[in-house]
Amino acid sequence: MHQTKKGNQYFFGMKSHIGVDAESGLVHSLVGTAANVADITQVDQLLHGEETYVCGDAGYTGVDKRPSIRTEP
Repeated sequence: MHQTKKGNQYFFGMKSHIGVDAESGLVHSLVGTAANVADITQVDQLLHGEETYVCGDAGYTGVDKRPSIRTEP
């Protein structure tokens, strides 16, 4: 666990990053990180490679520009 600050408020804790199948609703991947770890750094552990589409909140914005995640040449 780790302390982080957002605006003028401090938070102490962890985050869960969860990969879920859209059709069945079943969880296929789960990663727990400290609160100060950026969401986008966990994308490669949440994707299994057979996705037809991916949804995420603003913390995952720009994932298509990261070379470690890029699936197209």
